[in-house]
Amino acid sequence: MSERPQILVQKLHPEAKLPRYAHSGPWGDLAADLYAVAAWTLEPGETVAIPTGLALGFPADFGGLVEDRSGMALRGLTTLAGVIDPGYRGEVKVVLTNLASSAQTISAGDRIAQLRLVRRIEGMFEEVLSLEETVRGGGGFGSTGV
Repeated sequence: MSERPQILVQKLHPEAKLPRYAHSGPWGDLAADLYAVAAWTLEPGETVAIPTGLALGFPADFGGLVEDRSGMALRGLTTLAGVIDPGYRGEVKVVLTNLASSAQTISAGDRIAQLRLVRRIEGMFEEVLSLEETVRGGGGFGSTGV
């Protein structure tokens, strides 16, 4: 099954670049690249919202997750706050934090994050008195080793 939802893209800035998959087809990328529309320098420990110059129109049953680019993560730049709901029509901005010990520079046109499309599933939450036991139980962070 190969479903390709149509995502409408409005350029809010003339230099904005549409999201793009570097590799497509059966073995293509899981996410499309997002690009900075302006230059920015992030000081160590600084968190900023970098504009993409784009607004996205998702179908009602799809949304997006903004994810790290591995090369940027190695430099100490990581994304935060990366959920784009289907009804949001404002500018997509990528929240980046500089975890490195030196300033990191972003240039206009740089790939700064990846946009992963996700299907929206609305769950029903039901309160219960207890949950069924599982092998994992309450084991959380680090419970399976390193």
